[in-house]
Amino acid sequence: MKDNFVNRLLKYLLPTLVGMMIVVGHGLAAERMAVKATIANLRSGPGGKYEVLWQVEKYHPILVIEKKKDWYKIKDFEGDMAWIHKSLLGKINGIITTKAKCNVRSKPDKKGKILFTVERGVPFKVLKHSGNWIRIEHADGEIGWIHKSLVW
Repeated sequence: MKDNFVNRLLKYLLPTLVGMMIVVGHGLAAERMAVKATIANLRSGPGGKYEVLWQVEKYHPILVIEKKKDWYKIKDFEGDMAWIHKSLLGKINGIITTKAKCNVRSKPDKKGKILFTVERGVPFKVLKHSGNWIRIEHADGEIGWIHKSLVW
């Protein structure tokens, strides 16, 4: 009687558990990368013949969620998805601003001088971390510190 119960439990629960592990594993498998080209086209499908949906600039961070030969399906900080050729991406630690107004400072402190201010959607390369602050570099060479609450 007990063995019969265990067999039925495994018969019905095992497929569900395996399915959940696949879904969770797929989410964990997303690889974070960033654009290494000056400008990159994001397309509607995995090939150069597909429509260009939008363009992004250097250091724009993305999550790779699928690969088809030399093309990667990506998700950006807004949850939008598109395809990009793998040659345009690198294993760069990139971040992007998520707030309407982000101050970039001279030191990792709110008392640091504001060097410049950027809008939402500006990408940067991460140089280092200090507590809740990130030392960043823009593609044009500007460097400063930004609070982690302002970026993705």
